[in-house]
Amino acid sequence: MIRTACGFTSLLLSLSLSAAEILSIAVESEEGVYTMTSEVWFDASVEQSFEVYRHWDYSTQFSNAIVESRDMEADEQGRAQFYIRNKGCVMFFCQSFERQGYIELEKNTVLRAFANPETSDFHISNESWQFKAHDGGTIVTYDLTMKPKFWIPPGIGPYMIKRKLKKNGGNAVDRIEVIMQGIGSE
Repeated sequence: MIRTACGFTSLLLSLSLSAAEILSIAVESEEGVYTMTSEVWFDASVEQSFEVYRHWDYSTQFSNAIVESRDMEADEQGRAQFYIRNKGCVMFFCQSFERQGYIELEKNTVLRAFANPETSDFHISNESWQFKAHDGGTIVTYDLTMKPKFWIPPGIGPYMIKRKLKKNGGNAVDRIEVIMQGIGSE
């Protein structure tokens, strides 16, 4: 009982001491293509930051929208593969969608993920993360371009998707940082 209370207290302290800071975030949409760019400063090393993002298995720990994620076997070209299943709601309209594709990386510098349109619910879903040491931590620059295959309610749909992307990103940064800091203590 005491061990559980101490563990819970440690978790709360680590969450409250988290210093992750969103430096910028922009979400745009044009003709069904959504783009997002953000910069976040994490109180973690470049190596810790890169490790969290390169392992898709961590995704469900920091995003409520991701209900399943995993690293997959390399493809025939030797590229690492990923799988993610998201569930999101815009007002009362809920949708589950999948992305599966390959990863390119330059260790501790850049990570790129490309969804395969044949095995994904997106015509395009390309992401990149760049990692740069800054002020004793790491700035992660994230870029997303996506064009879903599923129907999005006109008018309110694009607005709500932009709002969800911003809100989910903001809610995740502290949880991501806690995972990053845990990697350094393993």
